[in-house]
Amino acid sequence: MKLIIATHNPGKVKELEGMLTPLGFEVESLLDYPDAPETDETGTTFEENAALKATEAAAYFGHAVLADDSGLEVDALDGAPGVYSARFAGPEKSDEANNALLLEKLNGETNRTARFVCALCLAKPSGETLTVRGTIEGTIGYSPQGENGFGYDPLFIVPSLHKTAAELERDEKAVVSHRGQALRKLEAEIIPFMKG
Repeated sequence: MKLIIATHNPGKVKELEGMLTPLGFEVESLLDYPDAPETDETGTTFEENAALKATEAAAYFGHAVLADDSGLEVDALDGAPGVYSARFAGPEKSDEANNALLLEKLNGETNRTARFVCALCLAKPSGETLTVRGTIEGTIGYSPQGENGFGYDPLFIVPSLHKTAAELERDEKAVVSHRGQALRKLEAEIIPFMKG
C-alpha cells in the first residue's frame, strides 16, 4: 500500500520509511515530487502544522498522506524553539546554525531539560484526518556529539541511554524517539483508517 510522506526533509523520510516499510507500506515523499507545493506552516502547534501539511498534500495528490511536524521544546527558553525549530536561526533551516544558536541561548543556563515532540497526521483526500503525538524527555548537552540523525539530535541527550540522539543507531532511536512513539500510536489505527 502506497503512503506519501509530506516532507522534503531527508532525515524524516529516512526515519519514517524505516518504520513504515516493515508495516507493508511503499513509502514516497515530497522528495519524489519536486513540483508539489510547499505548505505554509502557519499553525501554532505541532498538531496544527502536521494537519495543514497532510490535508493540503492529500488534496493535491488525491491520495493518503502522512505529515510530521516536530521540534524541540526547551524549558529554560519557555518552550522555544517549538514549532519554529527548523527555522530557529533563520529561514535557511540550517541544523548547524540552529544548534549553535541553541547553545548560545543556553550559555550559563543550568536548567537544560527539554523534549522532542512529534505530531503525525494522516489525511485522506476527503479531508478526514487522524493525528497522534509522541514525546521524549531529555536534556541539552554542552556540545554536539554523534554523527547519526539530524536537527538537534547531536545536542539532545536521552537520559536512559546516556547518549545523544545522534549517537543512537537507527533501530535504537526508533524505539525511544518522539517520532517512533507517535508512529506506534498510529500503527494500530493506520490500516483501518486507510481502508475506511
